[in-house]
Amino acid sequence: MEKEFDVIALGELLIDFTMNGMSSQGNQMFEACPGGAPCNVLAMLNKLGKRTAFIGKVGKDQFGLRLKETLEQAGINTEHLYMDSEVHTTLALVHTLENGDRDFSFYRNPGADMMLTEDEVDTEFLKKGKVFHFGTLSMTHEGVRKATKKALKAAKEAGMLISFDPNLRPPLWDSMENAKEQIRYGLGFCDILKISDNEIQFITGKEDYDEGVRQLTEEYHIPLVLLTMGADGSRAYYRGMRVECPGFSCDTIETTGAGDTFCGSALNYLVDHGLEELTESDLKEMLTFANAAAAIITTRKGAIRSMPERGEVEALIHSMEEREC
Repeated sequence: MEKEFDVIALGELLIDFTMNGMSSQGNQMFEACPGGAPCNVLAMLNKLGKRTAFIGKVGKDQFGLRLKETLEQAGINTEHLYMDSEVHTTLALVHTLENGDRDFSFYRNPGADMMLTEDEVDTEFLKKGKVFHFGTLSMTHEGVRKATKKALKAAKEAGMLISFDPNLRPPLWDSMENAKEQIRYGLGFCDILKISDNEIQFITGKEDYDEGVRQLTEEYHIPLVLLTMGADGSRAYYRGMRVECPGFSCDTIETTGAGDTFCGSALNYLVDHGLEELTESDLKEMLTFANAAAAIITTRKGAIRSMPERGEVEALIHSMEEREC
């Protein structure tokens, strides 16, 4: 049966306030950027020509209305984006530290993204997608956690490929043990795991990435694990193969959305090629493109509105290949 959507994602949609210089009075200035990991992923997929849809909730306020408009302009289906008239849209302040790391401050107690309910998850709608993508920000609180688990089970029963990015944000959890428990729940469902270097260490307790991935693949039988290592590039672990590709050097201004851009690029490749019979060459091609796309997004503010075009990514790859010749 022909599917209406390539990827359907569920989770948070919010405003990322990112640092953007100083005012003439010497005050820090922040730019209000549409964000939220699942929609960042979808935005990249749309840039690459894929059909996407989002399930989530924002406040019925100016931020929420702007977010809905942003998704529609990006080509993301918003049929199941709900507006909450009582709880405001979630906000995140992203402080970029001198060493390039980020510190997050969330205004989400509660935030509208937490208000998604089980009843608002339409299982028939989910069946219209090839891939279901989710993270753990939709698992931090009981109500939205139930909605996420309902969607996961429905996606599994519908035979969808399931993509999972833990996207760990410690300030949003009541305890790190609860965070670990919910991540492990997600691991039990996924076919494609996109995980960062610090997250693999957190969930497995292993300092060595290979050992950590081996533990997860043996315990959860995950067909494809994609490990991101920031500027050091990424690795793919697939059916006994381990493929590593270096990162791309760019004039980074902030890293918000880099992992999501990588994830969207990888999912684009997998929608086109499937998850069966991938070769080492396939995995290298996928990682190279995803690394380049992620590098480009670090040179821009925000994510949803800043995703690179395919031609930009290919040009960066080509320029690096020429330097190596």
